[in-house]
Amino acid sequence: MLKIAMLSTGEEVLHGDIVDTNASWLSEVFFQQGFPLTKRSTVGDTFNGLVEELLMLSFNSEIVIVNGGLGPTSDDLSTEAAAVAAEVELELSPLWLDRLQQFFAARGLAMPESNRKQAMLPKGSVLIDNPIGTACGFKMLINDCVFYFTPGVPSEFKRMVSEQILPDLQRTYTNVEGLDCGRIYTFGTSESGLSDKLDKLHLPQGYQLGYRSYLPYIEVKLFGPKGDLDTRLKLMQIIHKLIETNVVSIDQPMNDYVGQLVAERKMSISLAERSTHGSIASWLHANHDAQNYCGHGWVLGGKVEVGVAEGDLLAETLALAGATKDKCATDIAIVSGRLIENTFAVSLATPEGEWGQVLTFNRRFSRQDQVTLITTVCSDMLRRYLSAKPIFVDYSSLKREKEMHVPRSVLG
Repeated sequence: MLKIAMLSTGEEVLHGDIVDTNASWLSEVFFQQGFPLTKRSTVGDTFNGLVEELLMLSFNSEIVIVNGGLGPTSDDLSTEAAAVAAEVELELSPLWLDRLQQFFAARGLAMPESNRKQAMLPKGSVLIDNPIGTACGFKMLINDCVFYFTPGVPSEFKRMVSEQILPDLQRTYTNVEGLDCGRIYTFGTSESGLSDKLDKLHLPQGYQLGYRSYLPYIEVKLFGPKGDLDTRLKLMQIIHKLIETNVVSIDQPMNDYVGQLVAERKMSISLAERSTHGSIASWLHANHDAQNYCGHGWVLGGKVEVGVAEGDLLAETLALAGATKDKCATDIAIVSGRLIENTFAVSLATPEGEWGQVLTFNRRFSRQDQVTLITTVCSDMLRRYLSAKPIFVDYSSLKREKEMHVPRSVLG
């Protein structure tokens, strides 16, 4: 297997001021294309530290992707460090200097002298085009290791990798086969719970499972040879059957799937949010399919009185759901009730009746994570209703205190 490393540069990455989304994106894309990374490292904006890291990687890798440090400022050191590590001089690239001058002229500006630095490349390197920015990339050898230097701006980096670096690797390493990936999104379970159900699954040669956990979901990923669609679909069906209770979508995020269901059913939705502070409205309106079916809604503060039924959270939230649906004249109303300590209520009013439940967090979450989880429970109730599935289901991080279904016939 090829030894492929990625080096991320910059104090802002090293110290956590920004999240290194480029690294996670590259890891996923390279893995799927058959070029899995064997190492990822990060170094700050110190010249000697960067040179040292480049040399170390050159002795232990066959391919290295370097990200960042190609800008015009004094802390952009990747190009100079690459030249020192390879023991070559920097030389002016007339081609890129001309591109830089055109870039600024097209905007009615004179090129700052500091940008000339971006046209100075290590002798013998091969320029990698950047059609949307001022930092060109370049390819070069350091101690027989192939280095690709790339800009840190995500849009520039991803385009350079997709359009130039990956095709270059594929031309060089023709025996490498990429992978297809099927994704099953789950909510309300744990990695260990999924593993207990899926570890007994015997996968064909060339297939493997992966897990990605991030609040509120856990993705189950099935990797397999490109083009083997029939086998992948059969395996996805088997996996789905084993964990169906907690599956919320397949090969697309849950909110996209729910938006698709809303558009298919053509049912209008109103909202009253007490514990989610507009989070439900935000994802509904952000979804192209769902936004056309969004009716009125309210975000209610904690001190707003809505007819508390002697402190009964469930009764209060069910009453608010029915009133919201009637007042807004929508097909469906979704309500997130008050959050009192670690307990909250959520309700769903529909043409067939109303469903409500009171849930308690069974472990400590931050305030924002609580909002995310309550929003997802509301989304899941809507998904279950639109999919004609049972509304109530157990969630590993929540304990159900109460539940109630009021049929339409009872409501009158």
